[in-house]
Amino acid sequence: MTPGEAPSPRRPRPAGRSAARRRAVVLLYQRDVTGLPIDALVENAVRAGETPPDDFTRELVEGVEAERAALDEAITAAAVGWTAERLAPLERNILRVAVHEIRSRPDVPPAVSIDEAVSLARRYCQPQAAAFVNGILGRIASEEAGLARGS
Repeated sequence: MTPGEAPSPRRPRPAGRSAARRRAVVLLYQRDVTGLPIDALVENAVRAGETPPDDFTRELVEGVEAERAALDEAITAAAVGWTAERLAPLERNILRVAVHEIRSRPDVPPAVSIDEAVSLARRYCQPQAAAFVNGILGRIASEEAGLARGS
């Protein structure tokens, strides 16, 4: 900070993590629906005039892809009466991204991951999806917190 410069309350993030999460969910959703590899989906998007995904988006997508089976297992265990496979692709991928963050991103508080996922579900899914996503993620976050404490 230079003399006379007012302190900034927060540093802006390059592309915004909310936007990066949304983009990661969209790419993962497209992969589920089309079966195309992520790289082909990114190439198609760039050809259509979109900017390439930022580092945070790529980290989320790669993390979810690497842990897909374990993420789906955790979602199924927390979704009473449902399996990850039976969920709508958009809800499933919102949950995958959030569970990946809860389990693998210590730089992101679980409450932030849950809030972002609920916000995406509220904006893009059926009305009841936000509460469903919140319930599943709340169970998973509680379980992860218990494991971290050694319970």
